Amino acid sequence: MQRNDDFQPRDPEFGERVRASFNRQPFMHHIGARITDVSPGRCTIHLPYRAELTQQHGYMHAGIMGTMADNAGGYAALSLMPPGKEVLTVEYKINLLQPGQGEAIVSRGRVLKAGRTLTICRSDVFNIVQGEEILCATAQFTMMAVAERR
Repeated sequence: MQRNDDFQPRDPEFGERVRASFNRQPFMHHIGARITDVSPGRCTIHLPYRAELTQQHGYMHAGIMGTMADNAGGYAALSLMPPGKEVLTVEYKINLLQPGQGEAIVSRGRVLKAGRTLTICRSDVFNIVQGEEILCATAQFTMMAVAERR
């Protein structure tokens, strides 16, 4: 059985592919998110706090937190896809454990099980408050491999 921390990428250029795909997302640019780390089966995305991304109580909007979790999980899955394949989210469940607040949020996605067609991922979202990470959301995803679109 394969451990979830020893995945081998099927594309030696996986890091460049992940970053290029991320850079084609206008929404992620719009909100100010950036990939800070990508490795086989893992991806980390950072988003500074901005008032425009909050809900009526001043907390980071749950839709933004879901977006961050989805992208980190999706790019963790993409890091294991062969050339010519991408992923689409087909299902996810998120638990919001506490409000999004602080200086930033960080989402860390990781692959739990990689398959040819379906990949199962988990993402944890953390508030960054005075330099400390506090878990604020966790999500599980099913990603489906699809032909690359250009």
